[in-house]
Amino acid sequence: MNNSMAMLKTSRKYHKWLMLFLGVQFVIWSITGAYMVFFDIDYIHGDSLVTNHQTKISPDEIQYSLKDLLNDYPHAEQISMGTFIEENVYRFVIEDMSYLLSATNGQLLSPLNQEMAAAAAKLYYSGDGQIQDLELIIENPPFELSTRSLPAWRVNFDNFGSPSIYVSAQTGQLVGKRHEFWRLFDWMFRFHIMDYGDAEEIDNLLLFWTTIFSIIACILGLVLTYFRVFKKNSDLKVTAHESATPDKGVNL
Repeated sequence: MNNSMAMLKTSRKYHKWLMLFLGVQFVIWSITGAYMVFFDIDYIHGDSLVTNHQTKISPDEIQYSLKDLLNDYPHAEQISMGTFIEENVYRFVIEDMSYLLSATNGQLLSPLNQEMAAAAAKLYYSGDGQIQDLELIIENPPFELSTRSLPAWRVNFDNFGSPSIYVSAQTGQLVGKRHEFWRLFDWMFRFHIMDYGDAEEIDNLLLFWTTIFSIIACILGLVLTYFRVFKKNSDLKVTAHESATPDKGVNL
């Protein structure tokens, strides 16, 4: 009995102090987890913000041949053909620099100017909103855009959720689509994995030790549950049984 009471007292003491420090994080885990589960991940990724254009390339429309390109740009690598605002284009790389070239007249289209970026964003965007503002990002991109996509144009639309379309200034390709729900999702994910810095690592030590202490707190909670529910019910049954047993006494 003394051992049981000592275990109960110790469990109650450490469970109380652990939950005092872990309780706030438990609430954060619950709220952030609910947000990430509630919203469809495809919507969060912004898939509904863009239209997938399937444009076919007609060989008859190619006035600037591949031979012409190689004559003008002999060091061109990773050459590919596609479309840009309904125009046939070449995309290629020279010394880690990407280029966009018209397949109609051989005109160099990159880097994109503001008008071309706006036209491309309108083509990619599936909504009916108007362009609110444009920004050419060369360095120090926002957290929602990878540095590998620079330089890029950010085109903001005035629709619900403040959608943004990112267009590469070198290739004219879509490199990102974001809205406020994605931005909030990113913060929720950071809070969920306890990334309170800029490391963006899910295996940080703060999360590791918080998880360890949370498991300990749960085990102590199970111990308290056993003593408060199952052990208590067992003691009540024993007491009731002893009360119901008649005292035969001693016959003289």
